[in-house]
Amino acid sequence: MKHSPAAGSLWMLAATVSFALMGVFVKRAGSHFAFYELVFYRTAFAVVVLTVLALMQQRQFATPHVFAHVWRGLAGTLGLVLYFYAVVHLPLATAVTLNYTSPLWLAVLSVVFLRERLSRNVVWMLLCGFIGIVVLLRPSLNSGQEAAAVIALLSGAAGGWAYLQVRELTRLNEPEWKVVWSFSLIAALCCALWGFAAGWHGISRNHVPDLIGIGFFALIAQLCLTRAYKVGQKFVVASLSYFTVVFSVLFGLLVFGEILQWQEWAGIVIITLVGVAGSLSARKTT
Repeated sequence: MKHSPAAGSLWMLAATVSFALMGVFVKRAGSHFAFYELVFYRTAFAVVVLTVLALMQQRQFATPHVFAHVWRGLAGTLGLVLYFYAVVHLPLATAVTLNYTSPLWLAVLSVVFLRERLSRNVVWMLLCGFIGIVVLLRPSLNSGQEAAAVIALLSGAAGGWAYLQVRELTRLNEPEWKVVWSFSLIAALCCALWGFAAGWHGISRNHVPDLIGIGFFALIAQLCLTRAYKVGQKFVVASLSYFTVVFSVLFGLLVFGEILQWQEWAGIVIITLVGVAGSLSARKTT
């Protein structure tokens, strides 16, 4: 496929808007539904749509790497459950930014489990990222939101672990759609079992738009993200992914009236700049 930097950037910007809108609908629906229910509806929507598309295109669901998909699915499920909980209980921009620490966690996990060596630049970025996390967490830890803030940070760690699994699946030449489909299926099954054990909330007509919005924008974001990496320059595209934070700040203000303190702004800026710098420096070293 021919690469187009401009097209890749536009697809990624569409993905970031969609991810931020998904967060808006999650936060709206979170006043009625439990976070595991929201994860179920989000992933069940993706399973249905991706299954239909795969059947229409006569794709094969079988894989010789079942356990690799299971591990990726469980890690992704944990990350998504923790993230949705954080979105419901924290300002949208704060939850999204802490979740976007996953690249920092990925670097740490790569050292611990894969014995990879980090360059001096990556070590400095990790330190700066840690400073940003501390600055961003401080207002939350002083406002009775300690648990939600820690859970948001853990969602980033789980996301880093999931990305590590995705990287391994990529090396096994597993198609991207199958990775997304298997993750969505595992997450939907896990949350369905959780729902049957803990209970389900009823769905009224007023809740349907929010649930559809979660599933729709999550799927659109995933498709735009995949397209962006296919047609664009991957490191430029990766750096643009942090616009999700920018749009989350905007939607948090416009939809929920969330006003951030200066420490939160400082933490968001530091973490975002570290993520963008990490993406662009990776481009120079490959």
